[in-house]
Amino acid sequence: MVLDVITAIIAYLIGSVNFSVILSKKMAGFDVREKGSGNAGTTNMLRSVGKKAAALTLICDVLKGVVAILIAMFIGWAFKVENQSLLVQIAGIAVVIGHTFPIFFGFKGGKGVATSLGILIMTNWQIGLICLVFGVVLIALTRMVSLGSCAAAVLFPVLTLFITDHYIVSQGSGYLVYSIILAVIVLFNHRSNIKRILSGTENKISFKK
Repeated sequence: MVLDVITAIIAYLIGSVNFSVILSKKMAGFDVREKGSGNAGTTNMLRSVGKKAAALTLICDVLKGVVAILIAMFIGWAFKVENQSLLVQIAGIAVVIGHTFPIFFGFKGGKGVATSLGILIMTNWQIGLICLVFGVVLIALTRMVSLGSCAAAVLFPVLTLFITDHYIVSQGSGYLVYSIILAVIVLFNHRSNIKRILSGTENKISFKK
């Protein structure tokens, strides 16, 4: 129980390091949350700061998920935890919550998609790649990042029902509930986007710029 709490706190603090805010202030002199959609994420960085800043944000946010899972694995190994898959799940959920509600930045963060991608690839590289390709194709077809992100989030729990291998830790505890929680967090963070998608007013990205 103590190790579960420690893992959750460490992962949450990692998630709370919001690179879009840090990079936008350093590279453009303003807080990205004050521009565009007001979201501290890759898409708003692309629109408000530029491609380089967006690429750096994406990489750093993905790595937050990767590092959180690696730390959970190290804690499980170092303390010989029997149920290491639970530590992985706790770290995955906590790091996304930290990204969404960062303690270092007034609890106003991003939507957790890039960090979730890092988690998915680490949890199960096969599921992670399928969700990534599915999301990217949908974004390319619709030019709506939010739609691709939400659809990939929904696909994650579905895939856990059919794919039972390639997990970083054996699926002994099951990852279905874990995947549903992560999907719900991402969908909740996109609730305003979902409303605009349904009403046909969602913003689209341009691949020409």
